[in-house]
Amino acid sequence: MEFTVNNGVWGTMFGVPCIVADNFLKLASEEQIKVLIYILRHSGKISSDVEIALNTGVSADKISDALLFWQQANVISPQQGAGTSSAASPSIMQPAHSEAPLLTDKSEVSAVSYSPEAKRPNHSGSEIAEIMRDSEDISELFKISESMLGTLRNNQMNSLIWIYDYLGLKKEVIVTLIAYCIKIDKTNPAYIEKIACSWAENDINTLSSAQEEVQRLTSSHDFADRIVKLFEMNRKPSSREREVIEQWQKAGYSSELMHYAYEKTIEQINKLSFAYINKILISWRESGFNTVKKIKEAEEAYRSGKDKHTNSPADPELEKYKQFINKF
Repeated sequence: MEFTVNNGVWGTMFGVPCIVADNFLKLASEEQIKVLIYILRHSGKISSDVEIALNTGVSADKISDALLFWQQANVISPQQGAGTSSAASPSIMQPAHSEAPLLTDKSEVSAVSYSPEAKRPNHSGSEIAEIMRDSEDISELFKISESMLGTLRNNQMNSLIWIYDYLGLKKEVIVTLIAYCIKIDKTNPAYIEKIACSWAENDINTLSSAQEEVQRLTSSHDFADRIVKLFEMNRKPSSREREVIEQWQKAGYSSELMHYAYEKTIEQINKLSFAYINKILISWRESGFNTVKKIKEAEEAYRSGKDKHTNSPADPELEKYKQFINKF
């Protein structure tokens, strides 16, 4: 279907930057588009949040966020001396030389010690806009991240700049990391940065290595979820418990075996204890019991031997279970 513009309404016109139509029709929200159109139509006029809200239908509490979005997108900038209102006289952003720090050369990043406690940047909206203009990677990273996470807040953008600049992770690697964090529902910047530090330290900085690491992390996360269900936990495992769970995954214990160890723990001490369950699992393995069936057979033989009080020759399996019992 084709359309033609009704020339009769073109008595008075105002311009819309091409970048808005080319890059932000998908990324910007309905409220942000409405606010921008009003600002463009009244460029140079001081407008309050209330005035914009009345003329656009956008709630006053969303006006500041919308204006900040377009400032960070390098579309508008507040005029100097316009007042204190968040909507005070924005104008179309003109190219300017800013003192915002530019991104570090990637060759300089390798010598940095990666630390989650390292000082984060706190770039202003105008500085972020300058960085976006100077770095195609950062600009694209923001666009992709917004399509995944929604409109980025200032701290999220500073975090992504820090991961790209300070840690030196490539754009596609950061996107892979964000996708994984969305999958496990942990998208706060601190958590993303923590994993990013680990990836930088372990030189996980290609798309293939990032995908392999995501597969490993996903497997570990799924295994931990299975433990939560097996142990009837109403909370997430602690850091120390997760370390034990990783040991169990590496050891290859079956779900049936771990659940039986859990049941034995409840019988013995009437509470969940990862240390006690781990002790049982290790003792079973050292005693050669690798299935619940073998353990139950040995338990039955042990009970029968105690009941009969016979002096018959010792059963090797029974002796192994006696040694196991003595450890507890």
